[in-house]
Amino acid sequence: MSTDQRPASAAGSHTLGNDLTVTRLGFGSMQLTGPGVWGDPKNPDEAVRVLSRAVDLGVDFIDTADSYGPAVAEPLIKKALYPYPKGLVIATKAGLTRQGPDQWRPVGRPEYLRQQAEMSLRHLGLDRIDLFQLHRIDPKVPLEEQVGVLKELQEEGKIRHIGLSEVSVDDVEAASAIVEIVSVQNLFNLADRTAEPLLDYATEHGIGFIPWFPLATGKLAQEGTPLAALAEQRGATPSQLALAWLLKLSPAILPIPGTSSVAHLEDNINAAGIELSDNEFAALSEAV
Repeated sequence: MSTDQRPASAAGSHTLGNDLTVTRLGFGSMQLTGPGVWGDPKNPDEAVRVLSRAVDLGVDFIDTADSYGPAVAEPLIKKALYPYPKGLVIATKAGLTRQGPDQWRPVGRPEYLRQQAEMSLRHLGLDRIDLFQLHRIDPKVPLEEQVGVLKELQEEGKIRHIGLSEVSVDDVEAASAIVEIVSVQNLFNLADRTAEPLLDYATEHGIGFIPWFPLATGKLAQEGTPLAALAEQRGATPSQLALAWLLKLSPAILPIPGTSSVAHLEDNINAAGIELSDNEFAALSEAV
C-alpha cells in the first residue's frame, strides 16, 4: 500500500533488538483516558476510532501502560484492534501506581511487576508482550531485582524485549549488565532537550529512543516565532514540524504523539511526509 494511503510509513523504520522492526512514527495512548490520566475517556467511541484510524494510517507501534486509567488504555486497545493485524507492536509499561488523577508513585517490587505483566497480557489479549518497559525505577528496590524479574518474564516467553523509562545513561548501563535493553523512553521535545545525553547514547548503541510529550511547542508556536513562521511557509502545523524535527534529529527516535481526536491524529501522522532541509532543521534547533 502506498505512503499516500499509509502516510506513517514515510517516517521510515527502526529495529528494536535486531528482530522487531517498527515504523518510527507511532501512537501514544495516554490521552485516551479521562482527565489526569484517570478513569474512562469522555468519548469511548472516539477513542476506539482513533486507535483504528491510527492503524489504517500505517501506525504499527502503539505505546501504552497499565497505569493509564489505570487499566483503561490497554482494554481500549484490545476493543479497537483485536484480533491484532500482523506486525502491530504494542509496547506497555509497569512500575507506576495510581492514587488519583495526576498522581503517580513508583512500585518496583518484583512480585508487583510480575503481577502487572500478567494483567497486561490479559487486558491486551496477548500471549507475549513485544516490548515491556519499566515505567520508573523504584529507588526503594534494588535495580537488579526490578530488571531481574523482567528478565525472568522474558525467559518464560511472556515478554519479548525490555525497555526503561525516565532513566539516565548510568541507569541504562547498569540494567544492560543484567539484560539487553532495546528502548528508553524519556521526556524530550523541541523545547526540552534535557535527555540529549541519553539520546546520544541510544543512537550510538542502536537503542530505540521514545520521546514522550513530543509535541511540547508552547510559546515556540506563537505568532512571530521561527516555528510559526516556518510552519506558515511550509503549509504545515507547528506540531507537524516539531515531529519532523524529531524524526530528522536521530534515526533512533520513535515519536509517539497521542491524541483523543481523529482529526489531530491525522494531522500528526502527516508529519511523517515532511522532510526538513538542513537550514530549516538548524533554524528550529536554534529557536530555543
